[in-house]
Amino acid sequence: MLTNINIHFYLAAYFIGAIPFGLILAKTFARTDIRSQGSQSIGATNVLRVLKQTHPKLAKKLAIATVILDALKGLLPILLAASMGLSVETQWTIGVLAVIGHCFSPYLKFEGGKGVATAVGVLLYFLPLETLIAFAVWYLLGRTVRISSVSSLGALTTLIISSFLIHYDMPHIHTHAPLFVIAFIVLYKHIPNLMRLVSGQEKQVI
Repeated sequence: MLTNINIHFYLAAYFIGAIPFGLILAKTFARTDIRSQGSQSIGATNVLRVLKQTHPKLAKKLAIATVILDALKGLLPILLAASMGLSVETQWTIGVLAVIGHCFSPYLKFEGGKGVATAVGVLLYFLPLETLIAFAVWYLLGRTVRISSVSSLGALTTLIISSFLIHYDMPHIHTHAPLFVIAFIVLYKHIPNLMRLVSGQEKQVI
């Protein structure tokens, strides 16, 4: 089993996906532990929210860097696996494990982020058109509602619906199961946000 290249990629995807770039960037450049402030998430939204208060000149730059790096840790392992000729089924598994790693990081006692940016990196490879449509919805909701969780979950819903409209029979794997696994993880990590939305306590990103 230890000589199986698929297993190597699965482990690498999980441990690379688990790297908390938002936390690392905020600590390195702003000397701030974002887990102790705001939503306590390690994602870009909390990087932006927390650092706007303490390091406003760095906030947007580090938030953008967090999004890019979190997306790349989902995308790059898949690109490498594809270049080495691994099956599409294996590639999807790598993508799912990268998202799981981000959301349940062994470096953070199996806590983590919401998984949105890493999922975008994964799905941009497999479903580029659906991901771009979802991004447009995310941007529109972000500019109007200005609540990150609403934007993310609205985009996720859009992506799932559009995937059935554009790729009802998912290429190569003929199932939407990996997409639903990713969607379930992202939704699960947003449960606290949903509870705050219901109670009217979810904050806007200003």
